[in-house]
Amino acid sequence: MGRDPAVSDTALERKGVPGAESALAAVRHRVELDRGEAAVALRVVYAGVAAYAALFVFAAVIHYLVFQEARLDLGNMVQTIWNTLHGHVLELGGPSGSHGSRLGSHVDPLLVVFVPIFWISSSPLILLVAQALAVASGALPVFWLARKHLGSPRAAAHFAFAYLLYPATQFNAFTPGDGFHPVSLAVPLVLFAVWFLDEDRLVAFSAVALLAFSTKEEIPLAVGCLGIWYAVRKGRRLFGASVFLAGLGVTLFNFLWVIPHFSPTGVDPFADRYAGVGGTPSGIAQKAVTDPGALVHAVASGHKLGYLLLLLLPSLGLFLLEPLLVLGAVPDLAINLLSSNVNQTSLQFQYTAGILPFLVAATVFGAVRLKDRSIDLPLWVLVGAAAVAIYSPLVLSAGDVRALGSQSVAAKKHALSLVPEGAPVSASTRLAGYLSTRRLIYTFPSVGRAHWIVVDAADETYLNQKAYKRIVRRYEASKAWRTVFATDGVVVLRKRGGPTGK
Repeated sequence: MGRDPAVSDTALERKGVPGAESALAAVRHRVELDRGEAAVALRVVYAGVAAYAALFVFAAVIHYLVFQEARLDLGNMVQTIWNTLHGHVLELGGPSGSHGSRLGSHVDPLLVVFVPIFWISSSPLILLVAQALAVASGALPVFWLARKHLGSPRAAAHFAFAYLLYPATQFNAFTPGDGFHPVSLAVPLVLFAVWFLDEDRLVAFSAVALLAFSTKEEIPLAVGCLGIWYAVRKGRRLFGASVFLAGLGVTLFNFLWVIPHFSPTGVDPFADRYAGVGGTPSGIAQKAVTDPGALVHAVASGHKLGYLLLLLLPSLGLFLLEPLLVLGAVPDLAINLLSSNVNQTSLQFQYTAGILPFLVAATVFGAVRLKDRSIDLPLWVLVGAAAVAIYSPLVLSAGDVRALGSQSVAAKKHALSLVPEGAPVSASTRLAGYLSTRRLIYTFPSVGRAHWIVVDAADETYLNQKAYKRIVRRYEASKAWRTVFATDGVVVLRKRGGPTGK
C-alpha cells in the first residue's frame, strides 16, 4: 500500500531520498491511496457529502417556501447585500427604518462576495443554498486529514461522517428561523485552512484564512491560533508567529475600533449580554483580575454544562491530545459561555461556528496519537456523533413539507406578490424577511414612511400576541389605510393617497 502517509518528506530525505524523489513518492502514494479500499471509501464519502448537501439544501428551501424565515437574520443579510449592490456599502436598516453600517454590530464583510450574484438574482435562497453546500464541503478536508495521518481510508470516512452528523454541523448548514450567517462559512474555511497548513501549502492557506477573517469579528484570532499550532508542529516559527499576530491584531482592531466606530451608540450593541462580567473586552479583562468569581458565576450553570457536554462528548475527549489546535476554539467558547444570552449556549444557532472546526480537526489529530491502540477510535467517534444526531434541524422542521400546500402559505405568497418592488413597506417579523430587497423596510408595528403594510396575525415571534393583534386591528380600522387583501390571518394594507409603487 506504500509508505505510511504520516511519514514526512523530511524523514525520507534523512534516508537519502532527494527532495524531488520525495515529492514524486508522495504523488505515487496519493495515487495508491485512491485504489482498492481507498477508492471505495473516497466514493462513499464524496457521495455522502453530495447527498447530505442535497438534503440540507432541500430542507432549507422548503423552510423558506413555507415562510418560516425571519428578518433576523436572513432578511438583514439580504438587505445588506442589496444595499451594497446599490451603492450603500454594508448598510443595513433597523426595525424602525433607520440606516447604519452592518459593521456596527458584526464585522462580516464576506457578505460583499454575494454582491455579483445578487446582480444576477437577488433571491435569499442563494444564501441558504450556499451555506448548506459550504458547510457540507467541510467533510472533505476532515476526510483528507484523517486518511493522511491515520493511513486508513475507512477510519477517515468515519471521521467525515461524524463531522456531518454532528448537531453543530447540522445547525450551521441549516439554521431554522434564522437563515444565513456568514460565520457559518468559517466552519469549512477553517477546516480547509488546517488542511493547507498541514500540507505546507501556505498560499492556499493564506487565501482561505483571509476569507475566514471576514466572516465575523473574533474569527481572525481563532484562525491566528493556527499559527501557534503550525509553528510548533512544523517548526515554521516565523510564519506561525506572523499568522497569530495578524489574527490577534485584526480581532483587536475589530472590537476596539471598527464596531465602536460604526455603532450608532459608540459601543458594541451586544455589550449588555456581558454586563455581569465587565461588558467590554477591556472590562472583562479587568473583571478577570479584580473579581474572577463573577466570571465563574457567569459560566457555572446547568444549561451551560449541558451545552458543553453535548458539544464535547461525541469527540470522546480526543481533542485534548492536540491542545494547540483546539486553542482556536477558545475565543468563541469564552464569548458564548460568558454571555447571558441563552441562544449562545445552544447548538441550534450559528454560535458554534468558531468552535466546531477546531474541535473536529483536533479530534482527528488526537486519534492519530492513539492510532496504535486496539480500539477503533474513529468508529466510536462516529457512534458518539450518531447518538446525538437526532438533535437536528431536520427534526425541528419536520412539519415544513406538510405545510407546503396549506392555505396559509398560499395566502402569504399572494400577499407578498401585491407589494410593488422597491416600495417602502412595513411587515411582521416573519414576512419582513421576504421583503428585504429594498431600501426601506420596517418591522411592524413600526410603520414610518411605509406605503404598504403586510402582516401575519399568527406570527408567533411577537411575545405579546394580544397587543400585536390589537395594533393590526387598529390599522385595519384606520381611514388612512385601505385593506387590499385579508385571508387566513394575512393582511395587506395600502396607504390611501400614497403611491402604489416606489
